Amino acid sequence: MNQLMALYGFNREIKNRRFETVTNAANTESTLYIYDMIVSDALTAEWMGGVDAQTFVNALSAITAPTIHIRINSPGGDVFAARAIEQSIKTHPSNIIAHIDGVAASAATYIALAADEIRANEGALFMIHNAWTSTAGDSRDLMSTANLLSKIDGTLAQTYSTKSGKPIDEITPLMDAETWFTAQEAVDFGFIDSIEQGKTAKALWNMAVYKNAPVIEPEQAAEPEQPTNQPILKPDFSAMERQLRLAIAI
Repeated sequence: MNQLMALYGFNREIKNRRFETVTNAANTESTLYIYDMIVSDALTAEWMGGVDAQTFVNALSAITAPTIHIRINSPGGDVFAARAIEQSIKTHPSNIIAHIDGVAASAATYIALAADEIRANEGALFMIHNAWTSTAGDSRDLMSTANLLSKIDGTLAQTYSTKSGKPIDEITPLMDAETWFTAQEAVDFGFIDSIEQGKTAKALWNMAVYKNAPVIEPEQAAEPEQPTNQPILKPDFSAMERQLRLAIAI
């Protein structure tokens, strides 16, 4: 099963998702909320929900306030879409502060790391791991895909190394293991600049596709609305595969 499709499917009906920009009257500060998954394109966003790179880049480019706050509560998603979002943050002329309000997992981590300053709420989580994909073909196809994934993992390890100051050979085992950091652990390791006090966003997301994901208490989870005679969180993966192109995800 494609784990990216599973992540999208499990969270397709999650409520209280948010992607919007709020600017103060003086246009001195803007806040951009990424409370959603990261998806490859607008069609995927329409079908599965999520924030696609083009929509994000257009929204960020339209902001002229000198200070921008990007508030993140995301389970991750498409690696290349997240890289495009990351680059748009790096090249924007405003001072950008990332706030991890709930969880920055997977692809959402290097979106956060692209900001000029990274803060996390006391109860936030930060997770790094290796890239995923699904493929088919003969041995040469499989080896080619494995080589590509290895290259992607190398670029991600470099990003984490650059921010934290830790050597890549210290980062790689953490990615292999799928490592979840508390806010304090992320500060201690060098991923996050500071911890801020405030209300931590509810995690909301079903992160069962991750092997080490923390258990979300029932009162924190947003349950999808669906008929009582339907099983919970059992999306039609075959339909998803027909609707969405094959994507490499993290």
